[in-house]
Amino acid sequence: MPSLPAPDYPDDVRARLEADAAEVIARYPDSRSALLPLLHLVQAEEGHVTRTGMRFCADRLGLTTAEVTGVVTFYSMYRRTDGGDYQVGVCTNTLCAVMGGDAIFEQLQEHLGIGNGETTEDGAVTLEHIECNAACDYAPVVMVNWEFFDNQTPQSAKRLVDDLRAGRTVEPTRGAPLCTFKETSRILAGFPDARPGAVEATGGAGPASLVGLRLAKGETAPGRGADHVIAPRATADGDDHTGEPPPGEPPSGAPGEQAPPTHPSSHDAPRRTSASDEQHPAGPEAEEGK
Repeated sequence: MPSLPAPDYPDDVRARLEADAAEVIARYPDSRSALLPLLHLVQAEEGHVTRTGMRFCADRLGLTTAEVTGVVTFYSMYRRTDGGDYQVGVCTNTLCAVMGGDAIFEQLQEHLGIGNGETTEDGAVTLEHIECNAACDYAPVVMVNWEFFDNQTPQSAKRLVDDLRAGRTVEPTRGAPLCTFKETSRILAGFPDARPGAVEATGGAGPASLVGLRLAKGETAPGRGADHVIAPRATADGDDHTGEPPPGEPPSGAPGEQAPPTHPSSHDAPRRTSASDEQHPAGPEAEEGK
């Protein structure tokens, strides 16, 4: 049988959400672009996106509930059932799994007595395995309400969830201090984090994430010598495809060979491509078949 229409919010809740929603919608030239932050807003109200929340978003944006439901079911950051104050996500994608993510997830399930997507009886922790956290250089990684806990082990992960359940202060490896899942959802909706020092604590990428960028710029990694700067690679005839002869350039680019200052990294060396080779043009002006 078709579901009955979703119940409405109480008048005071609806009035408050309407004021917040109007602020969110005003940020976008096309109102339907506000759907993602509005879903975070209603998720902040009840801890998950309810049928009432989806109906509210549809009414505010002139969408059908089917259109809103399609978005909610597509993005994994939206809960469709109630959960705990702390969403503990264990990355089980390739590198984290190889480095121990699978073991962490299995032991946390046993330790907490819950399965994937389930919540502890005290309502504190919801456990789930998640896809890549974009922090492979800190694998294995656990996230709590989308804050990073890097280089985890089964033992450290179990201490982490025990501290969360006991109400003890837990500090992420990097990023802002933890807050509840509802508070996190409101921040993701685009409202300021009013906690003292929270914004300043967000920081940026960690040192391990920046090593590749440093090498690409011709810098050496901290504590490393010049042999860790990669020279442009050369072909067997010595042509490095820069358009200029490589005087004094070692042809192999092997460690221990110093690259010239003009091309400190293979990433910085210009390459002759079809777009820059006048003798072999390519692009939209080329006729089909040529």
